Order: sequence, then C-alpha cells, then structure tokens
Amino acid sequence: MCGQPVWGIAALAACSYLSYLSYLHVRRQGFNWKHDAWSMATYAVWILLLSGLTGATRCLRERLFFALVLANFAMGFLLTVWGDAPREAVRDVRIISLGLWGLAALVSLGVAFSSGQGAAGKRVT
Repeated sequence: MCGQPVWGIAALAACSYLSYLSYLHVRRQGFNWKHDAWSMATYAVWILLLSGLTGATRCLRERLFFALVLANFAMGFLLTVWGDAPREAVRDVRIISLGLWGLAALVSLGVAFSSGQGAAGKRVT
C-alpha cells in the first residue's frame, strides 16, 4: 500500500464510510448485534486475513493501518460471540469502533501519501 496512493485513497473511503456507519449506530442508539454463525465466520476470516497482512508489511504506516482495522474486527468478533453482552458494553465498543475507524481513515491518508520507503530505507514494492 505504501507508495501507491490508490490503495490509501481506497482505504480512506472505506474507513470513512465505516466510521460514518458507526456514528449512525451510536447516534441512533443502535446497539443490537448479530450473534449468528455466519457473522462469526465472517469476522474470523477477516481477522485471519488482517493478521497475515499486518505481519507482511514493511511500511510502519501500513502496519498501523492494518492493526487498527484488525482491532475493529476483533471487537466485532468478540461481540458476535458474546451473546448476552450488556447494552452498555455494546455501546462502549461502538464508540471505540467509531474512534478506531476514524483513526484508520487518518492513517490511510498517511499511507496514500507516503514515499513507499520501508524501515530500512529500501523501496517497498
């Protein structure tokens, strides 16, 4: 992603949209959460994918971006598995998620406009 602006801009758009959705849930007090097997499997696949992507990066901004997105999906998985989560806990996770999506959107700007240089100063391809 680093050094290739299209991916950072795509990440900015996606994270901005997810941040907006989180904001709407908080604003409308929509604190219901799905607890079905399909949602659990979807979150698990995203967590595995993002874990691999986070470990495969050489750009610090990109690694931070994937870590923020991974944290969001991990919280979603936790709430999907936790069937009797209190409403306050779900609300708190929604608020944290809103902040993390917003922060991921900001970090993706840094990714979009980074030079593509790795930690050792070598160009990331």
